[in-house]
Formats: sequence, structure tokens, C-alpha cells
Amino acid sequence: MTEQQSGFPRRDDEGRIRFLGDLVGVSLAGWLIGVLALLVFDWGFATVGAGEFGRANGWLAVILPVWLFWEDFRAWEFGAARVIAAVVGVAVAVVVGLVVAGFAAGLPGLLTGALAAAAFTVAYAVVWFPGVRWLTRRTG
Repeated sequence: MTEQQSGFPRRDDEGRIRFLGDLVGVSLAGWLIGVLALLVFDWGFATVGAGEFGRANGWLAVILPVWLFWEDFRAWEFGAARVIAAVVGVAVAVVVGLVVAGFAAGLPGLLTGALAAAAFTVAYAVVWFPGVRWLTRRTG
């Protein structure tokens, strides 16, 4: 397994992200872009009177990180290891995101959802990255 020379996040020849820091960093950058896009859209709708500012669903900020996670999932060869790691990662990430949303329940929907989406993003990356590698070594 040799490292590709260009691009970020750094990937191996099969297209898998090589470092946990790269996965977390790029996924949080995607989350931030999603939050900024939501802020712009929510502000625009509030400006034209289509609702109050801060009422958008902040969970939508998870779209770009999920896309990155999907691409990394696809880069692993077909097998039970990647499916189990992904299912466990999603389960843990959803629970963590919902717990964070529960703690932030009194805040506007945009902020509550954005915080929950950030927690989801980090939790999934931290479970998926070592999980798929460990399971792949154990199963074959």
C-alpha cells in the first residue's frame, strides 16, 4: 500500500483516506461549509419574510461529511468488515448527535442541529476509521 503523492485528504492507491486526522479535518470542513450555506439560506428566507432566522434544520450541515464518508466506504473492498464498521459508526454517531441535540434543546433549531451534526461527524469518523481497519485485519 503506497501513498498517492497529491491531494488532500491523503489517500492510498485504493482511494482510502490514510489518516484519522485527515478524515476528521476534511469532514469538519465540510460541516462548516454546510453550516455557512444554511446560514446564508436561512438569512435569505428570513429577509424575504419566509420565516424567522435560526429556524432551519441544522442537521443538514452533515450532507458534505456524509458524502466524504460514503466515498471512503466505497474505497474499501466489498465485505462484512466495511458494512459492520459503517453500521456501528452510524449507530454511535446518531446516538451522540441526538444526545448533543438534547442538551442544546433550548437553542434555535439551526444551532441545535448544527451542534448535533458536528457531534455526529466526529463520532462517525472516530468509530469508522479504526473500526474498518481493525475488522479488515481480523477477517482477512
